Amino acid sequence: MSIRIDRQRCVGCGKCAEICPGNLIIINENKKAFIRDPRDCWGCAACVKECRFQAIKYFLGADIGGKGTIMYVKKENDLLYWFFEKPSGEKEVIIQNPNDNTTY
Repeated sequence: MSIRIDRQRCVGCGKCAEICPGNLIIINENKKAFIRDPRDCWGCAACVKECRFQAIKYFLGADIGGKGTIMYVKKENDLLYWFFEKPSGEKEVIIQNPNDNTTY
């Protein structure tokens, strides 16, 4: 389990670095985010939820049943759109409010 940061999509806003509870994400001199050591990632996905540019993707490894699934989040107003890209296709889960557990 770990995150990967797409530097092409990253705009260098720094929100991921601010939210990371392990202080693992750093903004470099080119104003791009990177993770110091992906093996140290706790898997909390806070940075994935915070990134409005889908620059951070979370990889769900086979060891937790993900079988290589990639997760990312798109935020629009009060809605969070969770996308799970599986080898067999993509699934979307919509959350009404970040503090609400209702799914659609």
